[in-house]
Amino acid sequence: MPVRAVLWDLDDTLFDYTGSDRAGALRHLRAEGLLAAHGGEEAALERWRAVMETEFARFLAGEVGLLDHRRARARTFLGTPLLSDAEADAWFGRYIAHYEASWALFPDSVPVLEALAPLVRQAVLSNAATANQERKLAVLGIRESFEAVLCADELGHAKPAAEAFHGACKALGLTPGDVVHVGDKLDIDALGARDAGLRAVWLDRAGAGKGAGEEPPPGVRRIVSLAELPELLRGTIGFGAPSTIR
Repeated sequence: MPVRAVLWDLDDTLFDYTGSDRAGALRHLRAEGLLAAHGGEEAALERWRAVMETEFARFLAGEVGLLDHRRARARTFLGTPLLSDAEADAWFGRYIAHYEASWALFPDSVPVLEALAPLVRQAVLSNAATANQERKLAVLGIRESFEAVLCADELGHAKPAAEAFHGACKALGLTPGDVVHVGDKLDIDALGARDAGLRAVWLDRAGAGKGAGEEPPPGVRRIVSLAELPELLRGTIGFGAPSTIR
């Protein structure tokens, strides 16, 4: 059965979220005079990441909305649970300004999107908030590459839940077997997609799997660069319907 669509993860797949977040967080914490208080750059960044992962998990679980997620990150990082909403919003807003100034795509993102555009439909499936991802794609100049941006807050489910993948396929009017999902996380993206019946491509940019000499799990294809994707699809999966974007 030919592939009819590629469903893309965004953060750390097409968009260099980790690099952008690191640069933005460093600028923010330096401007706020907080690096020394948290043991220097690497220790401060490690705390920043730990707080983000804990609070983002609560957001994905539906325990808090995006605004309360951000406020919790500010309060937890600063260790000031009584910080007012206005103070937390202002503090996190200053980080956002530094973070957005650091936004960047990976160098292989635009070439692969352009290579696939005449051959297959393309959409985004993300666990982040729809408004954030829509704006990010627009600022980065690639929104027109996708016929849909499908996110957990509107789908009602987050990856790796099968319902997230199935909801995205339904929005495209396709069956899971028609769709390839490409993402950087083995568990959330690749295994989640495979178990939901999609064709799974794991983008292992660090080459961790190959470096260990291990084969990817059954039903998962591994690449270390997006430049490998068009040939992988042509050679082992095959293309189907062209893009509907005009």
